[in-house]
Amino acid sequence: MSVRIPEGLLDEWELVAGDDRWHGACSIVLPVTTREGRPAALKIALPDDESEHEHLALRRWQGDGTVHLLRADPSRRALLLERLDREDLSDVWDEEACVIVAGLYGRLHVPPMPQLRDQASYVARWVDALQRDAATVPVPRRLVDQTIALARELCAEPASAVLHADLHYENVLRGERAGEPAWLAIDPKPTNGDPHYELEPMLRNRFEEYALPGAFGSVRDGIRRRFHALVDTAGFDEARARDWVVVRSVINAHWAHEDAVHAGRRPTAEEREHVTACITIAKAVQD
Repeated sequence: MSVRIPEGLLDEWELVAGDDRWHGACSIVLPVTTREGRPAALKIALPDDESEHEHLALRRWQGDGTVHLLRADPSRRALLLERLDREDLSDVWDEEACVIVAGLYGRLHVPPMPQLRDQASYVARWVDALQRDAATVPVPRRLVDQTIALARELCAEPASAVLHADLHYENVLRGERAGEPAWLAIDPKPTNGDPHYELEPMLRNRFEEYALPGAFGSVRDGIRRRFHALVDTAGFDEARARDWVVVRSVINAHWAHEDAVHAGRRPTAEEREHVTACITIAKAVQD
């Protein structure tokens, strides 16, 4: 399904669109200028559960560690956002980037909002699917069983904060606050949950850098350095963070397996590499 700008929205909101189009997996973003001459970004998203309440979380955060929300029309999945620089954390030294992201956690993890779903409801559904495929998913059975047990235990506890739920290098852009440069989060998939849930994307993204020439130590060492940079900066409980990394990693591996099964084909090389990366992360944080 392609993402289109709702008819008449630019005129209704008195926006002038630029020539660029920035496409994400589930959205399109247009650089625009408001009637007052302010640079902004118009985001139109596909209808999906995980980003349905993005506007509510952005309103709650009020630009504290995140992009500012200027206007929203949830019925048309339209958000008018402050325009940030295109520079993200992809080229920042990975441990430094982990410190930056972990520094955002405390600002984003405000008390739960009654309008948001619990992350545990998603995890419970994903783990049920994993359990059904336990005999066929290409993950060591020990890890599968461990993930199912950990997820049941973690999901039994009440949510304590609003989560971004998809915070990684490309979802943090350069902006400005109080006249100073600032790194700001974008594209949340907001839910209520456990703050320790957040870490795994920072370990999985830029995975190839662990084995580049000149990398310090082994892949395992690199994963553990990022993990500890995140945990130490955020002041998280190490054991709880580790448990969530295991759960999210194995669930991610299962998704790649599901994609191939549902398409009636063998996994692609990219999917096999993804599964291997997920297993490697789950093992590395426990060694």
